[in-house]
Amino acid sequence: MTATQTTDARSRQIADLLIGAVDLHCHSGPAAMPRILDHHEAMLDAAAAKFRAVVYKDHFYLGTAHSILLEKLVPDTGVRLFSGIALNNASGGFNPHAVDHAIKLGGRIVWMPTLSAKNHIDVLASGAVKTFPKTAQKMLDPIPLTPLGADGKLTDDVKLILDLIAAGDIILAGGHLSTPELFAVFEEAKARGVRKLLVNHPTYMVNNCSDAEIRGLVSLGAVMEHSICMFVEGKSKKFEPQELRRVIDVAGVENTVLCSDLGLIGSPRPIDGYREIVGHLLDLQFTEAQIKRLTGEHAAELLGLEVAA
Repeated sequence: MTATQTTDARSRQIADLLIGAVDLHCHSGPAAMPRILDHHEAMLDAAAAKFRAVVYKDHFYLGTAHSILLEKLVPDTGVRLFSGIALNNASGGFNPHAVDHAIKLGGRIVWMPTLSAKNHIDVLASGAVKTFPKTAQKMLDPIPLTPLGADGKLTDDVKLILDLIAAGDIILAGGHLSTPELFAVFEEAKARGVRKLLVNHPTYMVNNCSDAEIRGLVSLGAVMEHSICMFVEGKSKKFEPQELRRVIDVAGVENTVLCSDLGLIGSPRPIDGYREIVGHLLDLQFTEAQIKRLTGEHAAELLGLEVAA
């Protein structure tokens, strides 16, 4: 087989493995932060690659209405579109009314605070992380948010939000909380009947979980969501592919999903990021069945979609 034939065969293998993939964390626009593509373009890219679903994430607004309208305006793509709400200042922080509305409209995920999280603000102030994407225009300074009250316990509003998530049977994502906050929220969430717990980029910046902490969160039923953007070439790259092998092994394939977390300037488009990461997974000796699990099947289950046979 010639080098060209080998390259073509690998490209076909990667394309086949991405059929039915699901991106739980797509940062397309419109957004206050500059993006390299919008929701419509992200949907068309996903359709061309035969993805099954895309979840739009914005730090400032609930994108569910965009998802519903795009599915209607551009039918028959084969791609389901979803979104959810991040509990930052723009949404009122730990606002049960905003969460209730998001769920009733069809939101599939609630992210704990990200840019407004006290932990996020503290980490940036400490210099432990040098840069984080900024909005195109200066916005009001964030009011730091923590799920814990002055007594060190979860606030009543946070508990009500957990009850709403449990009743809606949707995903609770950890956002940019600290690891101790994650444990407090997830332990209470599990006690209140939340079934779908997701830890966003557990080894980067805001959580920076140790292996033992990852295993502890997994024991609560949490799934580790690793961001492709941190392992592929581009401005957001922070780790080599071998580190992805290691952190997947810590939690186990069955407790891990891969999302793009892409759309940022200076990094690949989401689908291109998936193509690169699948190549890395093949090189790292993951099986095709494991790759399908990491890039689609588990995420589909979290969204309440039936996994294709």
